[in-house]
Amino acid sequence: MASNTHLIVFANEKGGTGKSTTAVHVAVALAAQGRRVAVIDLDTRQKTMVRYLENRTATARRENIDLVTPRFETFDPAKDPAIERRLDLLGEDAEFVIVDTPGRDDPYAMKAVARADTLVTPINDSFIDLDLIGQVDPDTYRIKRPSFYAEMVWDARKVRAKTDGGTVDWVVLRNRLQHLEAKNMRRVGAAVEELAKRVGFRVIPGLGERVIYRELFPKGLTLLDLGAIKEAGLSHVAARQELREMVSGLQLPAPADLFTRPALAATA
Repeated sequence: MASNTHLIVFANEKGGTGKSTTAVHVAVALAAQGRRVAVIDLDTRQKTMVRYLENRTATARRENIDLVTPRFETFDPAKDPAIERRLDLLGEDAEFVIVDTPGRDDPYAMKAVARADTLVTPINDSFIDLDLIGQVDPDTYRIKRPSFYAEMVWDARKVRAKTDGGTVDWVVLRNRLQHLEAKNMRRVGAAVEELAKRVGFRVIPGLGERVIYRELFPKGLTLLDLGAIKEAGLSHVAARQELREMVSGLQLPAPADLFTRPALAATA
């Protein structure tokens, strides 16, 4: 992998947290900025991210519209189980390599985590999802101890530090559930912030629970494609703003030539 390639891994051993949807939107957002993006889906069963991008490619062809799409593939351990080698090959001609992982314990996913520059773990705003990374006292709602998953991530980060001296920026996305009442949401928020200090991750707002995400999948569209979405409304615009804020919160590296481009130089 090129030295300037940034590896983003979306990982959560629990399904239903919006991991693949978030990963697709980040990949398309970066590609729309003109960044070179490669995507690899480690979920050889569901292949949600690859299916999403395949739908996107089919829509662009069928409707004869231009939809910016990163190059993508599914990891096939039967052909070559060395995930590290596959990541290196993808990173030879990409600024970002984005990895979507299965919602289960997966050895290849943990190898990717150990090499990540940014690790993104989406969780829904509920104690059920929070249990993935920390155990909560049932009476005080305080964190009792980090979970097994958090300890695995901690170990993977230590492996990364020993291997090349690099660091893994672990980001937990708090996706909002509409049906969660305010008091419970505050309790979850307090527990997440407490755990963040103990384990060492950043917390940023994720995406809201919206029907539109499920409706976008069949055509492979994202919130950045409002011109291609029929009957796009205010909810789409609000969700797009959430997406922009989330991508900004990831604090990904800017292009190397950001401050030397003529357009920006003219406005300096």
